[in-house]
Amino acid sequence: MGKRTLGVALLTTAMLTVAGCGGGGSPNADETAAAPVNPDGVSGDITVLTNRTDLIQDGTMKKYAAEFNKTYPEVKVKFEGLTDYEGEVKIRMNTEDYGDVLLIPSVIAKGDYPKFFAPLGDTSTMKSTYRFTDKTDVDGKTYGIATFGTANGFIYNKAVWEKAGITEWPTTTQQFMDDLKSVQEKTGATPYYTNFKDGWPLSSPWTNSVGSIGCDTRASDKLASMDKPWEKGTELNVLDTLLHDIVHEKLSEKDPATTNWESSKTQLAKGEVGSMMLGSWAINQMRDAAEKAGQNPDDIGFMPVPAQTEGTFCATLVSDYQQAVNIHSDHKSAARAWIDWFTEESGYSAKEGAVSALKAEAMPATLKGFIDNDVKLVERSEAKTAEVNAIDNASEIGLAKPDYRQKLIDIARGAVDGSLDGYFDELNKRWSEARQMAGS
Repeated sequence: MGKRTLGVALLTTAMLTVAGCGGGGSPNADETAAAPVNPDGVSGDITVLTNRTDLIQDGTMKKYAAEFNKTYPEVKVKFEGLTDYEGEVKIRMNTEDYGDVLLIPSVIAKGDYPKFFAPLGDTSTMKSTYRFTDKTDVDGKTYGIATFGTANGFIYNKAVWEKAGITEWPTTTQQFMDDLKSVQEKTGATPYYTNFKDGWPLSSPWTNSVGSIGCDTRASDKLASMDKPWEKGTELNVLDTLLHDIVHEKLSEKDPATTNWESSKTQLAKGEVGSMMLGSWAINQMRDAAEKAGQNPDDIGFMPVPAQTEGTFCATLVSDYQQAVNIHSDHKSAARAWIDWFTEESGYSAKEGAVSALKAEAMPATLKGFIDNDVKLVERSEAKTAEVNAIDNASEIGLAKPDYRQKLIDIARGAVDGSLDGYFDELNKRWSEARQMAGS
């Protein structure tokens, strides 16, 4: 117990000070988890860590493993589903025991990837096959392959919005606010659902939308050279102001502390909730919830962030979790075989209605509405992610964590003292000071 407690303290200190954690030893950082040329001779027992506990419980992952074994019969795959994936894996990564294949936790600074993960190959070679390789590129090597990509926008119940008299996507944040008010007045539905309690819907979906306002592929990279990312007109200012105003105008659920992600899917499917900011990966989950609730799955729609550039909607296209090989794994070839098969053969991304990591694959049917309406998909650069992570960690703001937006919501609903402008000033000050500390 003492060692585990110490591990948590050490890892937390490392994250906050942007110093790398050492993992559990000094493995050979040059040992590449190369793609097997053929299945012959690939063997070993591997453990795959996943956040998809639902797919373990319903037997889906077991079916994937059975299909995988038709090609790789000498590899035994064991799954570990973790409900608090980020929290649990973060602790385990201070030892060598964090599976053979895992999803790279968002709290691990990009510059630290070589300490924890085996390189999968040279980025110059892999980028022709895979999307999002710059997400895990460190010094010319790729350390993760995306499970899939996701476009960002608002999941909404089309029947509810039509009942409110809204038939076209809003083109500005003010128009979006007006539409939410119409939903509230004419349908009685909760116009927007924050998923405050679960937390993660306040982090990745909103932060991943940086770039959609100005249709800017380098919007996230530019944070590394900005002293005031929340000053008026910036992407973070526009997005966070929208979230604040939704809550401030009482257009979200009455008690954010009681939200529940799983039940929110049913609420949106039944028309009790009008909209949520999420990635396109959630569309099929919402449609499944509609079918289970006896509702029309076609009522589940997806709209871009309410902003246009030269008359065009833009949606960021970003990587979801990246699959990596534990640098301490004794079966790197088998682990890589699983990643390649899962990416290329399993059909997982198509089943999830997500964008495949394979560039050769077409866009999924879930994004038909975007394609038909000429929404520009902006594949966001991750070239400066290491620098942005360093500043973010030093500032202790947490762009990939829910805390700062939970405080934003608490300010908006009057649960804590403060104002939007005052909070933005505080965030800008912390960011600026952190940039100086990080030497950016």
